[in-house]
Amino acid sequence: MILLTVMLMDILTGMEFDLFVPAFPQLTNYFHATPFGIELSLSVNFIGYCIGLFIAGELADCYGRKFIILSGLMIFILGSIVCLMTNSYNIFLCGRFLQGFGIAAPSILSFLIIADLYTIKKQQFLMAMLNASLNTAAALAPVIGSYITLYFHWQGNFITLLSLGIIVFLMTLFFVPHVKLSALEMKTIVQGYVEIFRSKTLLLLMIYFTLTFVPYWIFVGISPLLYMKDLGVSLKHFGYYQGSLALVFAFGSLLFGFIIHRFNHKKLLSIANQIFILSLLAILYVSIWNGHNALFITIAFILFVIGQIIPGNILYPLYLNLMPDAKGRLTALIQGGRLIFASIGLQVAGLFYDGSFRNIGFIVSSVILMGIFVMVYIIRQWNLINDAKAASINQ
Repeated sequence: MILLTVMLMDILTGMEFDLFVPAFPQLTNYFHATPFGIELSLSVNFIGYCIGLFIAGELADCYGRKFIILSGLMIFILGSIVCLMTNSYNIFLCGRFLQGFGIAAPSILSFLIIADLYTIKKQQFLMAMLNASLNTAAALAPVIGSYITLYFHWQGNFITLLSLGIIVFLMTLFFVPHVKLSALEMKTIVQGYVEIFRSKTLLLLMIYFTLTFVPYWIFVGISPLLYMKDLGVSLKHFGYYQGSLALVFAFGSLLFGFIIHRFNHKKLLSIANQIFILSLLAILYVSIWNGHNALFITIAFILFVIGQIIPGNILYPLYLNLMPDAKGRLTALIQGGRLIFASIGLQVAGLFYDGSFRNIGFIVSSVILMGIFVMVYIIRQWNLINDAKAASINQ
């Protein structure tokens, strides 16, 4: 039941961002809003999420995971009710802010429930299972959202999120145990994060996670404009193009979870880096010669997504256990750093977007190349990273 509860948290997180996107046209008509105003509903949600994740990460290391997750879910439920009950678009935006702020806690702390209860070896297997559930939800959200909007209008999407939020709240309340953490002195937020930045190993892993996250979200952020406006892909088929990336990651994570401990992790990371190199070459090829072919672009990015599966499931549990008393802060830093740099990347991509994949491909390729070099360094420092892990466990 604990694992099922955590999976439902990840499903809620995966759907919160994408489920209501197909309802944008209806929202525009209902609130008499401009396209810019409707896009603002995503921005305020993102701002709330960024603020919430750093607060949740800090408080969870001092007061435990369960209480902070329940508090976040209560705020998310309140935000969902506000979105449903109002006729004012400004109040609707406030609801979206509350949704983003509240969902931050279960989003970044769900895996910490697993990390507190199981060994690193078990965590790596469960991480693969959770990645599978999260990305399956992300893959299906646009498709499900389209049908909910078709039959139940835009309110149906928020009723779905509200219902799932209530279910997750009740399951967390009854099935997730309160894990007593080691006694921690309540520090200022700045002090808590400064300690993390003193670790070169943690910084190295944070840089890697960010570099392999940014290309995907640059592509996802620009793909609606690229595919539907400039490449002629219909709304009906666009969901399948975008959803295929998350679905491949979900299926790959599920399979990898069953073989992760049958092979040497250092060799697996080398294989992942080789896949990244292939994806880099494929994306460059498409950028130069097939920048107007939606199918080829998607296939090139699927290679990149496959490359993410191995290092994500191996390195993330290891990263969290390098400083066991700061897991909440570590998770917040990863999520916050990813979102901040993904936003910057999206702005850069939008600035150079010319109606084809060419410039976007070059921008994405440069980030992937940096990630490849960082992975080479991680592989070379693998023994030192394992030594740091052993030292933290002994402490």
